[in-house]
Amino acid sequence: MRFRDGIAVQCAAECLTQMSILNGVTSPPQPTSEPQMDTPTPPKPPCPEDLFWKNKTLEQMSDSEWERLCDGCGRCCLEKLEDEESGKIYFTHVGCRLLDADSGACKDYLNRSARVPDCVRLTSPNVRAITWLPPSCAYRLVAEGRDLYWWHPLVSGSAETVHDAGVSVGGRVEASEEAIPLAELEDHIVRWPVLLPKRARQRRTAGRPAKKAGS
Repeated sequence: MRFRDGIAVQCAAECLTQMSILNGVTSPPQPTSEPQMDTPTPPKPPCPEDLFWKNKTLEQMSDSEWERLCDGCGRCCLEKLEDEESGKIYFTHVGCRLLDADSGACKDYLNRSARVPDCVRLTSPNVRAITWLPPSCAYRLVAEGRDLYWWHPLVSGSAETVHDAGVSVGGRVEASEEAIPLAELEDHIVRWPVLLPKRARQRRTAGRPAKKAGS
């Protein structure tokens, strides 16, 4: 098997805004001398703007919405190899030089293109053409007309759920590309970046506590 050199990688964005869609839970009434018959206030439905990924195509999103769509998993920032004969992409557990191995975020997102010339900036046209985006990637899901998973920060209201679901690369990156020669990358091929943990695929049950990554 021979691999083509220099597969470009895209540095994942650390989610810029944590948007909570948890709505209107009223606090219980304080006890008084007379009983009160309060009617619970029903939760307000989320505004259409809060669910922009459901109502807009990739081309219709604003710059801010585009950035917020990234789940911050960091999987696309792992080094990859492409089989020259079949075109199949193989992920490794070796990270881009700017990938924070603990958090899964880019250490210099705003300057990533200058510091990593082969870092690919995702656009609405190339999202549909790139073959190495992880199957859980929010850009890929929206491009395919699918909804986001429960652990996406836009759905859960917390960036921590990406880690709770075991989707983040945090704690799973074995080395930086600066420490591994290109000729040795084949020895670091792994399957987990293209797979989803069982708990990430399951529908989140209301009130169920999140599991920590690795549990």
